[in-house]
Amino acid sequence: MNIQNKPPHEAPRRIQVSPRDNVAIIVNALGLPAGTEFPDGLVLNHFVPNGHKVALADIADGADILRYAEVIGTARGAIRRGDWINEDNVVMGTAPPLDQLDMATRPPPPPAPLTGYTFEGYRNADGTVGTKNILAVSTSVQCVAGTMEYALKRIKAELLPRYPNVDDVVALTHAYGCGVAINAPQAVVPIRTLQNLAQNPNFGGEVLVIGLGCEKLVPERLLPKGQDTGTMRMQDHEGFGANIAAILERVEERLKILDQRRRETVPAAELIVGMQCGGSDAFSGLTANPALGFCADLLVAAGATVMFSEVTEVRDAIHLLTPRAATRDVADALVREMRWYDSYLDNGGVDRGANTTPGNKKGGLSNIIEKSLGSVAKSGTSAISAVLAPGEKVRGRGLVFAATPASDFVCGTLQLASGMNLHVFTTGRGTPYGLAAVPVIKVSTRSELAQRWADLIDLDAGPIATGEKTIEQVGWELFQLILDVASGRKQVWADKWGLHNDLTLFNPAPVT
Repeated sequence: MNIQNKPPHEAPRRIQVSPRDNVAIIVNALGLPAGTEFPDGLVLNHFVPNGHKVALADIADGADILRYAEVIGTARGAIRRGDWINEDNVVMGTAPPLDQLDMATRPPPPPAPLTGYTFEGYRNADGTVGTKNILAVSTSVQCVAGTMEYALKRIKAELLPRYPNVDDVVALTHAYGCGVAINAPQAVVPIRTLQNLAQNPNFGGEVLVIGLGCEKLVPERLLPKGQDTGTMRMQDHEGFGANIAAILERVEERLKILDQRRRETVPAAELIVGMQCGGSDAFSGLTANPALGFCADLLVAAGATVMFSEVTEVRDAIHLLTPRAATRDVADALVREMRWYDSYLDNGGVDRGANTTPGNKKGGLSNIIEKSLGSVAKSGTSAISAVLAPGEKVRGRGLVFAATPASDFVCGTLQLASGMNLHVFTTGRGTPYGLAAVPVIKVSTRSELAQRWADLIDLDAGPIATGEKTIEQVGWELFQLILDVASGRKQVWADKWGLHNDLTLFNPAPVT
């Protein structure tokens, strides 16, 4: 990555990722006006906003536009050196054909072990480790969500203060369970998601499911075999008050158990870190995501599990990932998930291009190809060890692709179901996103955002763009922050403010 020699702050600055690129990104926070001249003689023909692309050479009509040494589109009309390049003069190309990929041809060798790093976590009977000590109350149907909301207020006011070693009580509510095609082939996605959500390491194995009594998704279906004592049906009780009393009684039984738990020193290998980006901009692939990718490599070297996701934001970079698969079976599974989602979008009458938001474009991303190339930087350089279908539970260590939609809330819900005990979320435009079940570390792509939202951003990767820090330095900072947050030594802003988004199931099955 070539950053222009660092001049005074007001001097023009740009970043060219690869010598092959014929575009660069403007770094100056307020953008640069037409007529701005760079030391090498490049003159801007238009105002170019912060994070947007400038042509480094003349590009003929229909010729390739390259960023990250990859084609992000072709020129719509002739583009002159110094022109502003945006979605209006870039024609998006087609996604890489899934039957023409290199499959597990260049799996990276295992990294040198990174030893001696630990955190303070909660050991569970099933061998997993939590970063929080939370009681979760699951629901089998949306009908009981209002009751759970009422009960939760009383639980937090009357019961939780008595059990100071329990971090929180959360309700796993959702819009599923009744009026759905429960036996449709794709119903497996929301059902296994709900089953695995209740088994998240941060919930300590104390499972309680509240149902109504007439729903299609019966409460017992959400519990592991042999744990049917963890269910309750509202229709079995006389009146609303009796239902609330029964819920509070069941909850207190479990709070007493969880209150006995204490943190203990465990190896960093017990981390299961979910990675996601939201409100992405052109700096996502330059600063925050590469730093997270470096950190992901550190975590893998330490024996941890790291999940990256968001199928639509991987699809256009899949040709960079299948060669890194540890085995041919893993590469085949990557293609399987890409193909499934292609069909899912096609059946819905949309294509992958619909993913790019107005905010993405305002932040300098011309299309989903450019966005994807920046998104996969989160995956670092390690071999991809496994692939999970939506809502599947992680079964091994290393770098894992967990297939999910790109929606922040759906992706977060599915990664929780897969077993993550800590979440890292990079953002360029900014978001208050948080999850009650796990700490969410938010990393900004730009220092301007970190300064403007100083009480929402946990780590600033912006100094990478100005040359003040390297990708490696910020990656190590994030690694240490993960250990501190996982240990309870530091609290993320989302938890300080209590900013916790609702869970959102992915349900591709029919609704009857």
